[in-house]
Amino acid sequence: MKRTFLIGAMVLGFILSSSFVFGDFYVIPVKGQFISWYKILPASQRFKLVMEGDAVLDKETGLVWEQSPDTTQRTWTNACIHCYQREVANRKGWRLPTTEELASLVDNDNSNPTLPTGHPFSNVQSSYYWSATTSTSDASFARFVHFGLGHLGSEHKSISCYVWCVRGGHGHDAY
Repeated sequence: MKRTFLIGAMVLGFILSSSFVFGDFYVIPVKGQFISWYKILPASQRFKLVMEGDAVLDKETGLVWEQSPDTTQRTWTNACIHCYQREVANRKGWRLPTTEELASLVDNDNSNPTLPTGHPFSNVQSSYYWSATTSTSDASFARFVHFGLGHLGSEHKSISCYVWCVRGGHGHDAY
């Protein structure tokens, strides 16, 4: 019987753990650190450039977003493939965000795009962005977020929309 021993240490507000069996390292946010869906932070405190400036950490959600989303429109299936194959700063592990995750970036006080004032993103189109969320009423449709108007809706998966890949988070729909 194999046993895995974990050692934890507090490092800069995070618990850093190591597994002796696999040699894996992972970071668990300490309560109140980074993942704070209940807070509304100004963009200057909310977003931090990471991964050599190619990605953005959202301190409200704990998600890491591409700093500059791709400007090619894709069908929903191709959007999923694009994110799964994506590599940013030599890091894989990207995916299409859920509707909730994508909508967490929307600030309806702004338009074209509907992002918080002072955000660090570039090349965000004021248009439709696919989410990973399939429609509950028809599996041939998926949910989107429109970053020009800030609204959510559904579209047939064969339609081409923009893609904004994300890392981290739960990656599955709440229902």
